[in-house]
Order: sequence, then structure tokens, then C-alpha cells
Amino acid sequence: MEISYGVHMLELDFRGNTINPTLLWDQEMAVLIDTGFPGQIEDLRMSMRKAGVSLDQVKIVILTHQDIDHIGSLPEILQECGSKVQVYAHALDKPYIQGELPLLKDGQIKNPPKGRVDNTLFDGQELAFCGGIRVIHTPGHTPGHISLYLKRSKTLVAGDSMYSVNGILGGIHEPTTLDIEEARLSLKRYQDLNIESVICYHGGLSKGNINDQIRLL
Repeated sequence: MEISYGVHMLELDFRGNTINPTLLWDQEMAVLIDTGFPGQIEDLRMSMRKAGVSLDQVKIVILTHQDIDHIGSLPEILQECGSKVQVYAHALDKPYIQGELPLLKDGQIKNPPKGRVDNTLFDGQELAFCGGIRVIHTPGHTPGHISLYLKRSKTLVAGDSMYSVNGILGGIHEPTTLDIEEARLSLKRYQDLNIESVICYHGGLSKGNINDQIRLL
């Protein structure tokens, strides 16, 4: 689904549920935000192709956090693209993504997906890719959870800080959130942004009076 020019919400099916990585692109590069579950690289490839972007155009992968449905296909992407891809994540989730520590919610998995993180992100950081991306540290769901504000399109990539139901923001998904109070405080960090649309990894796109919806949450 095209959100605006150069911003595409991917839709990947996993056992009847849809997850929504985000694809950004311009004349210089493509940026993939989150990678789906393990084994979904071909689903990613096909969904990107529908948007007119090939996997080998991806130069940046940004991970919103460590959960397995977000980092799952990172190893396959790195195997295929190698050093052509730079991986970004928050420092607090980096050791889990790299396999130095067991995943906080999937620590029982014997061979979890893991891959290198080349660059650590911090709150307020401005990335120059694809019209400008502001990094917002929004802990609660995990310690190193980040959201991304796409400045040109006024789109918030919310990761798992919120979910959406039928185009309306539904709030925090408490069963999968490690620290509810911290997650609630994180939502307040969106209030000063001029947001026209939100991409939630679970539930997809929300539009219309977004700042009012967030205030209610």
C-alpha cells in the first residue's frame, strides 16, 4: 500500500495475520524498516517488487526492536546482500539482535535469528535518508524500541508502540509489552509531532485526527 510517494506499507501474511514492514525509497537508495518473521524473505521480495523496488536496492535496514517478527528475516537479507546493507537499531536492543543475549520474549527458541547491527540509534537523531527520518526512543514494548517520524510525508512508523484496528489507533498491546507504564509515557513523545498517518506493525495504517487519537490514548 502506497502511503505517499516513496513510502510503502508492506503487507506480509503469517499464519493468517498481517504484519506491516515499511519500505522507503528515492533515487539513491531504499530503506527497509523491519524484516518480518524468519523465512519471509521471499514474501518481502514479492511485496517490495509490487512497490517497484528490488531487494538489491536496499542499502539500509532499520529495526524498531528485537522481537522475532521484526528481526526474523535479517539473517537472510544479510546473507544475500552482505556488506551492501547497513543495519540500524537502538543500543539497548542491539545485543539481543546480535545474539549476544537471549531475546527477552523468545528466549526459549534454540536458534533465534540474529544479525549484526552496524549503527546504533539514539533519541532525537536525524537520519538523512529518503527525505529525513527522526528517531524517537519509545521504550516499554522493549527497552530499545524506537519509532520513526518520516518528515517529508508526516508519517509515523510506530513499530509495536501502538496497534491499529480498522484504521483507528487501538493503544498499547499490553500482553506483549514488557513495561506498560514506560510504554504509556512513550506515547506522549508523539504529541508534538505533526502526524498525518501512522503505520502500526500490527493493524496497518491509521489516518485522520491522529494527534487527537494519540491524546485520547
